Amino acid sequence: MKVYINGLGSVSCQEGTRNFKSSDLTRVSQGINQAQQPSYKELIPAGMLRRMAKGVKMGIYASHSALEEANIAVPDAVITGTGLGCLIDSEKFLSTMLENNESYLTPTSFIQSTHNTVGGQIALKLQCMGYNFTYVNQNTSFESALLDGLLQVQAGELNNALIGGVDEIGDITMRFLQLTKKINTVDEIFPKGVNYGEGATFIVLDNKQTTQSYAELVDTAICNRVESVEDFIQSFLSSQYIVPEQIDVLVLGSNQTANDGAFYAQAQAICSSSALETFKEFSGEYHTASAFGLLNACEMLKYQQLFSTGESKPIEYILVYNQFDGKDHSLTLLKKCGD
Repeated sequence: MKVYINGLGSVSCQEGTRNFKSSDLTRVSQGINQAQQPSYKELIPAGMLRRMAKGVKMGIYASHSALEEANIAVPDAVITGTGLGCLIDSEKFLSTMLENNESYLTPTSFIQSTHNTVGGQIALKLQCMGYNFTYVNQNTSFESALLDGLLQVQAGELNNALIGGVDEIGDITMRFLQLTKKINTVDEIFPKGVNYGEGATFIVLDNKQTTQSYAELVDTAICNRVESVEDFIQSFLSSQYIVPEQIDVLVLGSNQTANDGAFYAQAQAICSSSALETFKEFSGEYHTASAFGLLNACEMLKYQQLFSTGESKPIEYILVYNQFDGKDHSLTLLKKCGD
């Protein structure tokens, strides 16, 4: 059974929640980049909004946008991926525990800090009683959620599914990562340092193609470590009976760091005839940033235009490849919807 992407929603480092041409976007700054927060007051009551974690707010907004676009009120399933969960509340709870010598603790921050809080709050708001699962697999968290939804819709167990990736910035954790030189500072770029971001991106998978459909989701694959990127891509494409020459656009999650180059160079070598696109200069790096790249790929397929230039081009297949620090490799194959 074919599976289609019928709705998209996003909150990111960009001013708008949806953009297509890179000329409309702002490159992330060196160091840490906060997401641009939309107005939540139309979706979330003021009393709840004050107590709600940033990741939950972003997730509710992005999921609402995706479902509205797909014309679905309540999905059959809510499946989310997150690397660090509601990090701000985690830091708040641990800081209070240390400051108060493990006494006089309120449970609110602990309850809101769990990784499945976003999926749970979305389901509560939608009154969705169906399958609800959260994947926490570092930089393949989103792809794990995507694969789960894809398999269930293909098997006929679900008619549709809301799939999302959410991560937020926590100041204490970011400072630690800057001390270990994994995130750049405003003043210094480290050899393995990245420019960090945050965001929430949701898509709606459906077993029916509509006039709103963006792309057919053909397959996705994940692997913790690969000996050869070329073999990984070749094996993945062969399982779908296509060859690298059929890939019209290759979307890479490159941070342009010292240890990025070899992996992405291999991907470019095997897909040498493909147009090349990147996205992390607009989203920043975070555990589920690849969801932002998938959103861009979906728009390229629907509108038959390249993200970087806006140039019109016949696009049949797009391959999205992401990895981080030499591990957590993922591939996602999209195809243009049939007439």
